[in-house]
Amino acid sequence: MTVIEAKVHRSSARNARLAFILTAVIVGLLSAVVAASYMHPILALFTGAAIAVPLGGVAWVLVRIWPVLRVLWWWTPEIGITTLLGAGWVQLANHTPGPVTLVVVALVVGVPAALPASRRALVAWTWCLIVRHRLRVCFAQFIIANQSGSLPIILWAKPTPVGERVWVYLRPGLSLADLEGRLDRIAVACHASAALIERASDGNAAYLRFDIKRREVLTAQVGSPLVDVIDPATPATDRPTPAVPTALDLPDVDVPTITLPAQKKPPATANGSKPAASSSAPEDDISDWI
Repeated sequence: MTVIEAKVHRSSARNARLAFILTAVIVGLLSAVVAASYMHPILALFTGAAIAVPLGGVAWVLVRIWPVLRVLWWWTPEIGITTLLGAGWVQLANHTPGPVTLVVVALVVGVPAALPASRRALVAWTWCLIVRHRLRVCFAQFIIANQSGSLPIILWAKPTPVGERVWVYLRPGLSLADLEGRLDRIAVACHASAALIERASDGNAAYLRFDIKRREVLTAQVGSPLVDVIDPATPATDRPTPAVPTALDLPDVDVPTITLPAQKKPPATANGSKPAASSSAPEDDISDWI
């Protein structure tokens, strides 16, 4: 993959020209206005131009080399580690004999690799360096940033119990919603089992946090501190185990007997017919309403 794309070169050149023009015009006018109070206006214009051109050139250089500075930022940890190791090796080789130098290097390299705790820490931080570059590959390959091709700024990373956590600052053209649908592809690119993303700041939507998950720690056995509290001399107590029925036979179940209350029968008349309905009360007469 090309580290600096062609469209990034074109975009930086265009932005550098704009930065030069704007800086030169603004600084030149301000300098001329200030100098006009001390000298002739024509001399003030020449003085403003003499100040504006160098400052415009500085702005042009900064904007033009921004893609290179961004690449150097991506590789800052590797460059720093390599520089320190090279300087240490040169100083050690210049001040110690050859056998002593080899013994010191063997101890510096072998002891951290032999101890499990230091070895796990080295592997975890190594994966942090790898994940930063793998995320950059994701943004360059299948995540569209913007028309100028400027990629998000990958800030820093640190190891977590399940993998790595990386902080990223998005450039215009991307949002959290654009990345949530590509988490499975990001996990594949980072050689991980899953990838999660969320906002790292409530006041800035461009500041995001990636959680790269490589292992599952919730399935591990955790020792309880309560075991150390129990006195080993405490005698064990046998508790009776209650009988729990394992099956149920319907004939063994007593069916409850339900007794219904006796119903009162209406009194019969002399001829055995039902009593007629009682006449309505005088106040129930509805003849006046008809």
